Amino acid sequence: MKSELIVIGKTVDKHIIACIEDYNKRISHYMSFGITTIPNIKDTKNMSEDVQKEKEGEMILKMIQPSDHVVLLDEHGKSFRSIEFAEWIEQKQIHTRKLVFVIGGPYGFSPKVYERANEKLSLSKMTFSHQMIRLIFIEQIYRACTIIKGEPYHHE
Repeated sequence: MKSELIVIGKTVDKHIIACIEDYNKRISHYMSFGITTIPNIKDTKNMSEDVQKEKEGEMILKMIQPSDHVVLLDEHGKSFRSIEFAEWIEQKQIHTRKLVFVIGGPYGFSPKVYERANEKLSLSKMTFSHQMIRLIFIEQIYRACTIIKGEPYHHE
């Protein structure tokens, strides 16, 4: 199974970038995984939140193939414990050719992106910056990979 994380805008904090790159490299030992960054929309000062979400949504939808299983990271999505997330990933590896996770922009997703999504996941009831959520999520993917392989990274 191939998997991809699509994000809006570059990660700017060099420490977060280094950690994301480290986990991305670690994940590559377990599965095909990539991160695609969609550039921030320019001149958003004169743009409503809805227009911004629509423009971001158009760019997201261009990156997704009809056969992709699309999972939005969304505060209203399903929450998992790490072991449950690993089991969920393991099932997707059996039944899915390409798994695409999407972290939206600051205002969330457009209705069209919600319509296209197959599932929604929530990492927490708390709110995190879009920079931090990338790192937290990629670490959870790595953790899931080690759980699936029975490796000692995760402790009960």
